Amino acid sequence: MKNIASVLEYHDRTKHRPSKYAASLGYMDWATQPDPFRRYKGATLIPLTHSEVTPPYHLLFQQDPLPSAPLCYESLSQLLRYSLGLAAIKSHGGSSWALRCNASSGNLHPTECYIIAPSMEGISDHATLSHYAPREHALELLHTYDSSLEEGTFLIALSSVVWREAWKYGERSWRYCQLDAGHAYQAINIAASMLGWKCELLSVDSAEIASLFGLDQSERFDPNEKESPDLLIRIGVGTSLTLPHTPKIPYDANLLSSSHHLWPILKLIGDATEGIYPQIPPLKRGDYLPAPSKSAGEIILKRRSAQMMDGSGITKEQFRSLLSASLFCENTSDVHFVLFVHRVEGLEKGLYIYVRDKKDLISLQQSLDETFKWQECGEELYLLREGDFRGVAQMISCNQEIAKEGAFSFGMLCKFSSTLETHGGIGYKSLYHQCGMIGQMLYLEATSLHLSATGIGCFLDDEFHALLGISDQRYQSLYHFTIGRAIVDTRITTLPPY
Repeated sequence: MKNIASVLEYHDRTKHRPSKYAASLGYMDWATQPDPFRRYKGATLIPLTHSEVTPPYHLLFQQDPLPSAPLCYESLSQLLRYSLGLAAIKSHGGSSWALRCNASSGNLHPTECYIIAPSMEGISDHATLSHYAPREHALELLHTYDSSLEEGTFLIALSSVVWREAWKYGERSWRYCQLDAGHAYQAINIAASMLGWKCELLSVDSAEIASLFGLDQSERFDPNEKESPDLLIRIGVGTSLTLPHTPKIPYDANLLSSSHHLWPILKLIGDATEGIYPQIPPLKRGDYLPAPSKSAGEIILKRRSAQMMDGSGITKEQFRSLLSASLFCENTSDVHFVLFVHRVEGLEKGLYIYVRDKKDLISLQQSLDETFKWQECGEELYLLREGDFRGVAQMISCNQEIAKEGAFSFGMLCKFSSTLETHGGIGYKSLYHQCGMIGQMLYLEATSLHLSATGIGCFLDDEFHALLGISDQRYQSLYHFTIGRAIVDTRITTLPPY
């Protein structure tokens, strides 16, 4: 299959290696830094409300969902506020920048959000297509439909402006866009849980998403700033939704940069990963339930990416809670954790593996170094090799000390070749989405435990694989992470976002 060949070429070409990182400019071209906020000139802007009343975080994970809120102007406002809205404004040295609820590589935020919703008081008497503007916490009304939609159910599409990441990260940027889309989906999923709403990924063709939300109307976008369709999400109490026809939209997207550097391989991998989105078998959640905690909204708004860790340890209970929390990302059964445990009370320092889906245990044992111990530590955690792996963790994470100074760090090891064989090129995209979903969940869980986390996109791919004895492409690591306690930079001021 041609698209699989393109995926394999891109994947190998964009690996970081000790002697040569994936191609990028190698410097920050500040004159062309992209605008982080997409707007549509002339579109009606509908301000949304701000609600500070949210349920306790731990109640989102109980066996029975919370009572379902009605779909209305206020509840839709809350969903967007606590998933894709601004979390804070940071300020230092005369500069300021926005942080959002959904994590993003380099805080560049390539992910855009569009909503098709039924008629709603405060928005429109008709069904609508809108774009979410996070800086204003408002909807930009792009189109109203004559036909009605099922009450209580609506659609969200997530797309990527790849240029926003390519500006800094060059050819590897497509990887980060897909991780960000996964982060954004899980942020929406958690915010939907706060309202008692079901959140479902739909298995549809990416071309259909583009047509439905007007993303294929290329004349509305700068050629270098087009949006690629990533995910279609159905939310609410309904079970179906008739997809309307979207005509030509009269509003053009704003220009994000005055000029652009072209990376031709990004179009190749974008084209190769289009198709019908795969359905991923759900994981068994287990009996995990967080301890009683603060409101979900407060935890979401406090989530941060740590810049430095203080080298302190965590308890075994905290460690187990973090692993178990990852299982609440149901559609992520293709991802396992290989962990560098540095400072976890009650656990020996060493290299571990957390098998998130038991059916892959034998396959993993056959794929990794035959000298590994596979000593059972309970609840699908296995010790592979004892020892101090702090230096190795730092080296593999592009020599970033944060991977050494966290309580533990890990790589997300994904079922690679079988996913491509089963789903084609779009399976590659799905793997990154799964990793991003897990990353967002771990950010929130760490915050609820008064810990900090950081996603690590810069790692030496094959050095990590060599450490594990991986000699083929049955498994590949696509995202790294570290969790511990952050050193807070007190020079930076935090301001409310709205």
